[in-house]
Amino acid sequence: MPGPDQIVRLSDSEIKGLDPQKISDLSSLRVAADQFEGLTRLDAAGNAEKGLAESWSVTEDGLRWTFRLRDGLQFSDGTAFDSALFPRIWDRLQAPETASPTKALFDNIAAVTAEGSRSVVLTLKAPAPSLAFSLAHPAMAALPLHRIDDVGDKWTSERPMVASGPYQLAAWLLNDHARMTRNPEWHDGPAPTATIIWKPMDDSLSAMRLFLSGGADIAADYPASRHQWLMDNHPDLAHSVPYLGSYYFAFNTRKAPFDDTRVRTALSMAAERQWIAEKVIGIGNIPAWNLLPPELTGGISAKPIWADWDRERRLATARQLLNEAGYGPANPLTFEIRFNSSAEHRRVSVALAAMWKDLNVKASLFNSEAALHFAALRQHDFALARSGWIADLPVPENFLTVHQIANGAGNYSGYDNPDYDALVAKAITTADPNQRNSLMRQADETLVADMPILPLYFYVTRSLVSNRIDGWQDNISNVHPSRTLRISTE
Repeated sequence: MPGPDQIVRLSDSEIKGLDPQKISDLSSLRVAADQFEGLTRLDAAGNAEKGLAESWSVTEDGLRWTFRLRDGLQFSDGTAFDSALFPRIWDRLQAPETASPTKALFDNIAAVTAEGSRSVVLTLKAPAPSLAFSLAHPAMAALPLHRIDDVGDKWTSERPMVASGPYQLAAWLLNDHARMTRNPEWHDGPAPTATIIWKPMDDSLSAMRLFLSGGADIAADYPASRHQWLMDNHPDLAHSVPYLGSYYFAFNTRKAPFDDTRVRTALSMAAERQWIAEKVIGIGNIPAWNLLPPELTGGISAKPIWADWDRERRLATARQLLNEAGYGPANPLTFEIRFNSSAEHRRVSVALAAMWKDLNVKASLFNSEAALHFAALRQHDFALARSGWIADLPVPENFLTVHQIANGAGNYSGYDNPDYDALVAKAITTADPNQRNSLMRQADETLVADMPILPLYFYVTRSLVSNRIDGWQDNISNVHPSRTLRISTE
């Protein structure tokens, strides 16, 4: 239960692992971020800030970043460390035996070296204005290699675990809770709250009930079906804000009927995004005609010219496009909508099929559990399938590179446009932020014009936060480090 110096946080799943270089699920990463700090870290607003480094500088070409460490850094067991640690952290991340699932996030780093005892130098293959965000990932944090050298993988079984961040793991009872206590050697002094409890709750309705009964301070999710009730009864506790995620369906552009841009565009024109976002989902999602969330493009969205037409005009044009492609009353367009098992995905699929009846389109439904669904997408065994993307970092390229032909099986639609690939590649290697963002928007516009995916809305996060908690800031990355939270004294 919450206490005078204890915050209870409900996670939506159990921790999968404790080694920051061997995990990728969100619940494990949140716990890791409480324990391990890197050269940078994320603040309460989700922005990158100074972590173990007190400053950094970047060369004009954007390829060399030099980080100056704080003085007197120590792990929680009192063991001192300096810049020599970080090349070893990098080597461990790259090692085949580590088998890190997040290794690819750092492919742009060519080398990590130490200069003296307090300077860490990262050399990049291409400019990366987002590097400060990347280095806040726990996989690149300061890990206690002195313990790993001594006991190997058993280091994660030690209690308390040796940590470099504000908290250290004092106890972990599987499927019950993980208890974090202050790291006495953390460079910023004692963390604001003495104890953090992370409790897994797979069922968001049960989590909501526990929270409302006073059994927790923060819940990472609540049921979409309870959104309006919470807004009506507890508007001060429920938080629903834009997130770094796009919800869309992928067309299989490798074969008919969706190898024809006219067919894809016609179906997109008949999709009522506003109605789907507001009525079918109804939790504050923003309708989407493009891939990139507006927060990543300065509030500018790449909407097609027909997005603001009335429905009758859009349907008339869509019928014309389908007719040109050879479809009509005598030869109706027929295909299967594939989605992974979820009430939300089913509702959206049913809504789309109903909307397309006005075009004399016959769309049937097929659902399967998530593992089978995404295996089918990777194997190209679908016509139109539910998909989407939630970014690892708040940067446009994290969305755009998914749809490059070089992404292989991960490019579910099979989208293959050399002009698009060239725009993304040029944007990634451009150091000037304004020019870089302009190129990203051009790539997004190209994707919209070709329509290999059918964007419908941008995700929102759903959280419950007690009134006794101070320091919570809603942000697009849904990042809320425990060190930024406090128990209100009022």
